[in-house]
Amino acid sequence: MYEQSHAELVDFADRLLLEMSNHDYIETESGKKSLFRIYRDVRFSKDKIPYKNNWGGGMKRAGEENRGGYYYQVGTKGSFVMGGFFGPNSEDLLHIRKHIGQDAAPLRQILDQRDFKDFFGSLQGSQLKTAPRGFEKDHPDIDLLRYKQFMLRHEFTVKEVLSPDFPQIVSHAFKNMRPFFDYMSEVLTSDLNGRSLL
Repeated sequence: MYEQSHAELVDFADRLLLEMSNHDYIETESGKKSLFRIYRDVRFSKDKIPYKNNWGGGMKRAGEENRGGYYYQVGTKGSFVMGGFFGPNSEDLLHIRKHIGQDAAPLRQILDQRDFKDFFGSLQGSQLKTAPRGFEKDHPDIDLLRYKQFMLRHEFTVKEVLSPDFPQIVSHAFKNMRPFFDYMSEVLTSDLNGRSLL
């Protein structure tokens, strides 16, 4: 059963990678290479079941100018995609916050578009309880400045997962992230005056 399930996921991931190449530059070598291991780290968990109950994988964008990462998960307890910036280092995080603090309008325009909100809902990610160091608590964009992660998420129905077109459906979901990715890529590769850092 494992071998069959694994083979099906590899086939899905290969097809997804092919679809992704139509609209983005991906450096992940193959669908198989995108898959995460199914083994769980149970050292600090009360649940000692050694295997995950889902498949998951990730794809990395190619090129220093293309920032952000893609993640997909397929499982009995839910299937979804996520994308964005899961763990930006302290330097990148401060750089993002400085850009937002200077002018949050471009990011808000993306996040507030009706189609974008209908598909992804709101921005996801852990947040500080108060203002980050160097920013005022009453800053007009404090709701965005408190983010430590910048993630988007979209869930799929069982019908979508079982569709023969599921790779195309997932690729379309990832493509919908591009306005957000393009904005963040520009932020992370330019200074506060808009000059390229590359």
